[in-house]
Amino acid sequence: MAFTLERAAPGRLVALLAGVLALILLLAAAPRAQAEPAAPTPTPSASESEVLWYFWRDHCPFCREAAAWLDRLEEAQPTLEVRRVEVVQDPAGRARFLAMMAERGESPNAVPTFILNDEVWVGFSPAIAETLEARLSAEPAADASRWRLDLGPLGRVDLAGESMLFATLMIAFVDGFNPCSLWVLTVLLAMILGSGSRARTAAVGGTFLLVTAALYGLFITGLFAALSVARHLAGIQLAVALFALAFGAVNVKDYFALHRGVSFSIPERFKPRIYRGSRAVRRERPLPVTLLVTVVLAGGVALVELPCTAGFPVVWSSLLAEAGVEGAAFAGLLAAYLLVYLLDEILVLSVAIVTLRIGRMQEAHGRTLKLIGGMVMLALGVAMLVAPGMMESLSGSLAVIGLALVGALGVMAVSRLRGA
Repeated sequence: MAFTLERAAPGRLVALLAGVLALILLLAAAPRAQAEPAAPTPTPSASESEVLWYFWRDHCPFCREAAAWLDRLEEAQPTLEVRRVEVVQDPAGRARFLAMMAERGESPNAVPTFILNDEVWVGFSPAIAETLEARLSAEPAADASRWRLDLGPLGRVDLAGESMLFATLMIAFVDGFNPCSLWVLTVLLAMILGSGSRARTAAVGGTFLLVTAALYGLFITGLFAALSVARHLAGIQLAVALFALAFGAVNVKDYFALHRGVSFSIPERFKPRIYRGSRAVRRERPLPVTLLVTVVLAGGVALVELPCTAGFPVVWSSLLAEAGVEGAAFAGLLAAYLLVYLLDEILVLSVAIVTLRIGRMQEAHGRTLKLIGGMVMLALGVAMLVAPGMMESLSGSLAVIGLALVGALGVMAVSRLRGA
């Protein structure tokens, strides 16, 4: 059966998105690719008084959550000694932080940070709290194995209990249904399918996706680096939350009044150039030349459509920066983000290769996708303002995205009742 976007009703499109999202979560919850037994960690005897160092800063939502957890922990374990050290306003505290991290061969670039004996934990999440409680109570950790994601030359990333993985999958999934990139891909495929060659279609479509994904990945990496530095500034999380609310509001507005006022869409003046570029790919040329033209077209399109989709990378990068994710862990989550982001376009390309047919992205579907993306952005913005730690847990992530999808369905239902 040919892939035809114009035959899918907007309501069924939302139901399909929810179904695929549920499938992704089930796959993510399955055992990872490889399990390794954790190296045994020596634990102190129960009679010893532990010293837990806690380094924090002002205006850090994860630090506030960690401090509340420490209050409860100290009540439950009277022999526990917690030394709380502020690292921005207190020069002596900052010097101690730098020295203790250097002694353990760690980079002191994120708070909250916990140090217990020679072990270091950066960030705060239910998984970190669980591990610390197990260490401090001299009991073995509940999970006897550590599941790791093998990234080849990048090493292995421990994903056990890493709820940011689920937040990554869900945000990337919604980001992937971007009407701008889907429209460009369907235009390109419509032009190249005239050759009647599956191999040529696969080569051109695959090159287009690889180039756009690579440039998107570079953009997200730069954004993450900037936010990792700026997260120490007062008000940066508020600024990101307000950006998310504004970006979401504009996309929801586009559902009712597309191309009126401010709109995060491909400007109309660029569309003739995209058509011309797609026709240039269609011309009968040697495949290497065609692929070179595709690379140039993909690079230009990636820059033009960036404002259409930049909102989700900003919010996602901010969440990771605040959680203290870095290094190989960031590389692993970015790879997962880009893979899920491309899933829908890979599906479109695969169907086009098999059937040698493609449907065009219709305005009604673009409006529906903008509504879904806008509602998710609004939900993320509210969560960052009201409960910043929600996206650190699976239940919180599900609640945020689920409420956004329900809200999108509600808006469409009311719109239909009013005959909009």
